[in-house]
Amino acid sequence: MHTRKRILVTGGAGFLGSHLCERLLGEGHDVLCVDNLFTGTKDNIAHLFSNPYFEFLRHDVTFPLYVEVDEIYNLACPASPIHYQHDPVQTTKTSVHGAINMLGLAKRIGARIFQASTSEVYGDPEVHPQTEDYRGSVNPIGPRACYDEGKRCAETLFFDYHRQHGVEIKVARIFNTYGPRMHPNDGRVVSNFIVQALKDEPITIYGDGTQTRSFCYVDDLLEGFVRLMATPASVTGPVNLGNPGEFTIRELAEKVIAMVGSKSELTFHPLPTDDPLQRQPDITLARETFGWEPGIALEQGLAPTIAYFRENT
Repeated sequence: MHTRKRILVTGGAGFLGSHLCERLLGEGHDVLCVDNLFTGTKDNIAHLFSNPYFEFLRHDVTFPLYVEVDEIYNLACPASPIHYQHDPVQTTKTSVHGAINMLGLAKRIGARIFQASTSEVYGDPEVHPQTEDYRGSVNPIGPRACYDEGKRCAETLFFDYHRQHGVEIKVARIFNTYGPRMHPNDGRVVSNFIVQALKDEPITIYGDGTQTRSFCYVDDLLEGFVRLMATPASVTGPVNLGNPGEFTIRELAEKVIAMVGSKSELTFHPLPTDDPLQRQPDITLARETFGWEPGIALEQGLAPTIAYFRENT
């Protein structure tokens, strides 16, 4: 018999959060979406308001929350450099105070809690591809540190609450993810390139375009979330979730131009501070622990993403 769980999703009006809310509702659960709408938007969840099992609460996770739920997905935090560098102190507070508040809630009500961590905990990696036991190469005082170190501290808190209080935790390190509902001005390469290509504007490439990224389509990522959350309590993570297919930034730009049918040309600019040159997940642990690996190729995922931006920008 299906058990309807009450599930809290923080950051639920954001890009990933809104897709997760949709997925959990589709599985027959009761979803409480919490978001302060700093980067999230009601447009992402408007189609869910008519669902009697969906509830939206405008709230900032840096303040405590008192609700009764069975599971918590903690996704609250701006995730693109443009947004997280806009107010770096608030970004760190969202990661650290937000983790403390959500872990405190999980401890009080005995809920299992999932942390959306990030591949940024690896910094500009000195090993390639990155495995979960790699401790990272992060600049603690650079302009990206508010996000990188905030997420690293959040992982520390999750494991300390697990060891000290027995809280059931699941920590996922998310690599570059894309899909419909990405913020058009978030400064990430997929959304940047698509928006520029649709307007026939020059495509902005930082560096020489040989730096690599791995791009995971949102539906694949969510499958990883749900599978990790369902693993036995002994499985805590951290576990990498991302697509191990590796592309240069230049390859991505050329693919987007071709798929859009754009007249855009490539322009090159200096590389931002601490921007990693390589980023590729080793997903052996996810594959062996809960049978997950992405199945959607870059072209397959770009098609609906481009269609979304055509309609919404």
